[in-house]
Amino acid sequence: MKGSSTTLSPVQRAAGAGKAVRGRWELAPEPEDRDGADGAGVDSSGGARYRTSPPPGSAAIHGGGIEVGGGRPPSGVVPRKVSLSSLHDEGFFLSRLVERPGRGGAPLWQGEVRAVETEYRPHVIEPKWQEVWRTTHLYRVVEDPARPKYYNLEMFPYPSGDLHMGHVRNYSLGDVMSRYYRMRGYNVLHPMGWDAFGLPAENAAIQRGVPAAQWTWSNIERMRGQLQRLGFSYDWDREVATCAPDYYKWTQWLFLLLYKRGLAYRGKALVNWCPGCQTVLANEQVEGGQCWRCHSEVEKQEREQWFFRITAYADRLLEDLKLLDGWPERVKAMQANWIGRSEGAEVDFRVEGLDETITVFTTRPDTLWGVTYMVLAPEHRLVERLIEGRPEAETVRAFVQKVKATPAREREQMEKEGVPTGAFCINPVNGERVPIWVGNYVLSEYGTGAVMAVPAHDQRDLEFARKYGLPVKVVIQPPGGSLDEATMTEAYVDPGIMVHSGPFDGTPSQEGIQRVIAYLEERGLGRKAVNYRLRDWLISRQRYWGAPIPIIYCDRCGMVPVPEEDLPVLLPASLTDKTGGTSLADAPDFVATTCPQCGGPARRETDTMDTFMCSSWYFLRFASPHEESAPFNREAVDYWLPVDRYTGGIEHAVMHLLYSRFFTKVLYDAGLVSFQEPFTRLFTQGMVTLGGAAMSKSRGNIVDPDEIVNTYGADTARLFILFAAPPENDLEWSEAGVEGAHRFLQRVWRLAAEWAPLVKGAGPVNPTEFGKEERDVYRTIHETLQKVTGDIEDRFSLNTSISAMMTLVNRLYQYKEEAEAVRPELAREGLEKLVLMLAPFAPHLAEELWHEALGHQESVHLAAWPEVDPDALQREEVEVVVQVNGKLRDRMLVPAAADEAALREQALALPKIQPFLEGKEVVRVVVVPGRLVNVVVK
Repeated sequence: MKGSSTTLSPVQRAAGAGKAVRGRWELAPEPEDRDGADGAGVDSSGGARYRTSPPPGSAAIHGGGIEVGGGRPPSGVVPRKVSLSSLHDEGFFLSRLVERPGRGGAPLWQGEVRAVETEYRPHVIEPKWQEVWRTTHLYRVVEDPARPKYYNLEMFPYPSGDLHMGHVRNYSLGDVMSRYYRMRGYNVLHPMGWDAFGLPAENAAIQRGVPAAQWTWSNIERMRGQLQRLGFSYDWDREVATCAPDYYKWTQWLFLLLYKRGLAYRGKALVNWCPGCQTVLANEQVEGGQCWRCHSEVEKQEREQWFFRITAYADRLLEDLKLLDGWPERVKAMQANWIGRSEGAEVDFRVEGLDETITVFTTRPDTLWGVTYMVLAPEHRLVERLIEGRPEAETVRAFVQKVKATPAREREQMEKEGVPTGAFCINPVNGERVPIWVGNYVLSEYGTGAVMAVPAHDQRDLEFARKYGLPVKVVIQPPGGSLDEATMTEAYVDPGIMVHSGPFDGTPSQEGIQRVIAYLEERGLGRKAVNYRLRDWLISRQRYWGAPIPIIYCDRCGMVPVPEEDLPVLLPASLTDKTGGTSLADAPDFVATTCPQCGGPARRETDTMDTFMCSSWYFLRFASPHEESAPFNREAVDYWLPVDRYTGGIEHAVMHLLYSRFFTKVLYDAGLVSFQEPFTRLFTQGMVTLGGAAMSKSRGNIVDPDEIVNTYGADTARLFILFAAPPENDLEWSEAGVEGAHRFLQRVWRLAAEWAPLVKGAGPVNPTEFGKEERDVYRTIHETLQKVTGDIEDRFSLNTSISAMMTLVNRLYQYKEEAEAVRPELAREGLEKLVLMLAPFAPHLAEELWHEALGHQESVHLAAWPEVDPDALQREEVEVVVQVNGKLRDRMLVPAAADEAALREQALALPKIQPFLEGKEVVRVVVVPGRLVNVVVK
């Protein structure tokens, strides 16, 4: 938007010229009068009030010609006459009109034209303001104890090379909150970084024969540019990338912290092996039996790996969920289910003929007397010993191999099958021999990998027993009932009375649970136990592009942690073998090292850390990203943390979010932070879909954010994605919706363009001087402000915020077009409040209008959020619903202060109500002032 008295000529505009020229425009009478169709003018005094019709005595304006005057025309400009309608059509606005004597005594109206283009040009204004924000460091932030802080964070992206619309939605949602709270006077930390290690970059580098670092940093550069084009208000001075040595140095330091605290260990375990990625996966990274990243079927293999002892924090992770009032209940439930705490007993079954014991975990020790068989997971450590020398051995081995070769996803869905081992164990409570089977439905990673089967009281066990002819024994009878073991088709799982249970016969089963546990403990047969579905976090990865694990192996000294002063353990420059996976074991210069304790030859650990390790603490690094002596500065962390609002996808509920909580608790226990939970409020946004499916390159339904910005501008892209659906719901992409958002911004622009000459210099509003129509406009402005404020701060309903602003724009247009004369101060009030409300949603447009239409000098994003005038919300008239016997029959406008008697009288007199009263007795009239009148008749 150009300044006063500056214009692009129609000729220059048509030719695409980019420089403004100065000039005067003269209006002279023309033969034909156009009946005031173009009578947008200013009175001859320069204008205390803008009119939609010409000022008195200026009839010459109607259909008047305009020509360039005031000296030599600019080069390339051809003086010509045009009508005022053409003036508007070509993007200009008459700002001042002065009467001069013309030739032959005819009046000559000389006008000054503002170069206010009525066309919204985002490709011009957006780069301009982005550069201003960058060079003035508008969003740079430092700690300020005198101001309230607001740490707003969106989950940082993996630098794949291109943003997708899911990113745009996530970051647009977050940016609204940052801009809003900044205008509220908060000291806002809004950083951005890159979750930069991982398999995709490594695989892409292998395919292209380039270093993974080169590929990653080039992607970061491109995606940073995309984010900047979208105008997000990040403090780029705090940018971090997890693949930078000055970052992963501290990732390694944190590994050593856990190692010293006994929370990092190396051990053998049955692990999830992804043949596609050629690496081990954590349990959380296996989805439906497939790799979460490449969707290969996951295999079970026994390997020696590094683990974090997250199970040591299982109770705290579960218990402290109740502290997270600002988290979605769904996410908390997902974490609680993943941790999977179960109380019960561990019971030891001695294996007949072997010096071995099978320990089972059960939540129903009251059913121990009903055990009729035992089932082991195919991977159980005792399977081979149990079948050694038995005729069943080959059958069992074949079954085990078949199950192990079956993808976990299919295994979960398979019909329950098993084979007997021929071995027996002894039930510790009654001495009965219990046959031992191997079954495909028992999982080695849950409990102990062994299940005591009680067919009468577990449906899965009953189905298995009926299939293989195994005995069923009832040990819990329903109150007042009697179960028949031979004919029952459904297991009885409810509370009841213990029977056939030795000393516990007649005991209520719920009471029996604790009594049986005490019985087991007294006799050394078992013990009270708590079991978790959660397993220790496997962090080893057999790939190159990750943070090296800072451990050295020495034949003399054993396992030795790398001294802190030797961090970081740097990655080799490149591994680009195209024949398959790469790992640090392929880099002999990296592997060979010196023992820091004895100085002898040693070798480095060649596994790298799970990338979730890097993202489990990045929110702490943002508080002091340039700190060189520690992973973070304690004073900065104490000021900024915990994060006030965290936005990201619900798919991270049981990985990143759980790991981040674990890390924070470890750091708290180490005395390094003063808080136990990292994120006060969590918001999980919906996906962006196209054709009903999540956008995906493999589906070919991707929308490129760059194309949208190139065509419509960043503000349009942001506005559409904020308006199209509630933030928590999935959003279906719509080109028509994008065009609608663009049209709305064009309407705002045109309104500002036409009112710009009027509002500059306008005084403050004085509502006591307003007429009825003006009071209504003023009330609409402040009702909108009240709603938008509540929608952002209290309800996070950003789509309805935008809807309310659209309604306000419609009302301002109505006022402009219907009022006899627009008050400059009311026009300024409406335009200024609208621009302030739009600032978090369409920051470039708001900045342009704030400066050029409203004449402010400071950034709109540093302006104070406007306050609602409570007096403006008081309505003179309200609409009241009128019912008869509870059914809507009419509505009426009444004074807001009308009492019950007046409302009753007016309602009963309504013509539409009279027919319902004829021949009826009015029993009573219920009046709710300001809302409804209900006439009860019989």
